Amino acid sequence: MPDQPMPLRRRLLVTGANGQLGRLVIDALLKTVPAAWITATVRDGGTADRLASLGVQVRVVDYDQPATLDEAFAGIDRLLLISSSAVGQRIAQHRNVIEAARRAGVKLLAYTSLLHADTSPLGLAAEHRETEAMLRASGIPAVLLRNGWYTENETASIPAALAHGVILGSAGEGRISSASRADYAAAAAAVLTAAEEEGRIHELAGDEPCTMAQLAAEVSRQAGRPVEYTDLPEADYATALVQAGLPQGLASLLADSAVGSIQGCAVRRRPAAQPAHRPPDHAAGGKRHRRPGNFSVKRDRIEQAVEQRQPDWSRFAIPGS
Repeated sequence: MPDQPMPLRRRLLVTGANGQLGRLVIDALLKTVPAAWITATVRDGGTADRLASLGVQVRVVDYDQPATLDEAFAGIDRLLLISSSAVGQRIAQHRNVIEAARRAGVKLLAYTSLLHADTSPLGLAAEHRETEAMLRASGIPAVLLRNGWYTENETASIPAALAHGVILGSAGEGRISSASRADYAAAAAAVLTAAEEEGRIHELAGDEPCTMAQLAAEVSRQAGRPVEYTDLPEADYATALVQAGLPQGLASLLADSAVGSIQGCAVRRRPAAQPAHRPPDHAAGGKRHRRPGNFSVKRDRIEQAVEQRQPDWSRFAIPGS
């Protein structure tokens, strides 16, 4: 992953900039890019006060209304398409974004896909594979950011785990290489501001995979009380997530992804012919900093979650969104 910033002024656009990942991408860009160079698109302009206060341009778009995309993308050089959260509708929505980007003459489009999307058996992967195919067919210079699991999906339920002494899941002994949203956001910002990126595929995940049992052991150690991991059948785990307050669709996708970790879907693999790309070391004044994907850093996030009193289910999300 390149560390050098782009040498010339380019107008950058981030879709879904009000989302949990999008907000962090904007924050990461502002560390190296003037606000005037950045455009943020949102669905509801009434919720964009924070973005506007940062000095970035805010444009309201509707993925289902191509005319709004044409207006927003005019004059944009590089665009980050954060995958839509509307699972089941994403292919049509992403097609509209890609076609509008082509009409606008966008010079580079980065897309937040799924770890090993081309071979993944996860239910989430199908729409990502189709979007990647549309990008290839469009002729737009593109970069794929294949994001792995969010650490926040693991830590959101820790307060509930402490209350009941158990972490539920259906991952068996599968290993999960999670990283924080902030780390994936830093990778996206690095791609948007790099001098050379066209055609690259970045498989992004944490450096040190762990099992859910290891996660439970670390939570137990930090909290000073017993916490165990209980493995459930996929359907039972999805039901437990619904009972905890998650929507049925999201619960089913999360349970499917958990089972996928048994098949190695949540661990970054190193192809024989090329090195695996990781979330980047963050460059600041020439210094490098440790990656939040490391388990030593994940412990810090576990500690924060242990201190919370209530589960934060709003932190759950599917990779890429």
